[in-house]
Amino acid sequence: MSVSMTKGQKVSLAKRGGGTLTVVRMGLGWDAVKKRGLFGSKSQSIDLDASALLFDAGANMVDAVWFRQLRSQDGSVQHTGDNLTGAGEGDDESVVVDLTRLPPAVTQIVFTVNSFTGQDFSQIENAFCRLVDETTNEELARYELSGSGRHNAQIMAKVSRGGAAGDWTMTAIGAIASGRTVQDLVPATAGYL
Repeated sequence: MSVSMTKGQKVSLAKRGGGTLTVVRMGLGWDAVKKRGLFGSKSQSIDLDASALLFDAGANMVDAVWFRQLRSQDGSVQHTGDNLTGAGEGDDESVVVDLTRLPPAVTQIVFTVNSFTGQDFSQIENAFCRLVDETTNEELARYELSGSGRHNAQIMAKVSRGGAAGDWTMTAIGAIASGRTVQDLVPATAGYL
């Protein structure tokens, strides 16, 4: 059973029957708003990019996974590929994280989305991010990316390691930002670590 999250909400990612998560997928989905013209409406392509920024306990970025670097240096985080249009149902882009292979120094993973082509979120609809248990394909949490507006990026959510048992939590952030690549968004993540 998935938890529908609101901005700022935090949920535990412990498995319902006990045990711990091993592999999760952060999926991003969106649709482009149809442009209205003199002869009706037409579809447009909007290239949103999902990215994952890996941080240590000192809030230092240790790695980034995005469309130009599809795999973390240690191989524990994998981007499934760049979708240039948002066309189709379900997740348009995904980042898969093997929690068992993450280096112990990595304590937080921040997921971001940005419009590489520069369109702002007023041209996007039905946008969401969701966390899925890859071993069962069960959706654990979903966050609707609301707040269409003049921003072209958003700090979506973070997954954090905590406690002695190394349990994981997800926090819905939903903070608007500006930037066309993940490097542009690194400074904006500082307030959410």
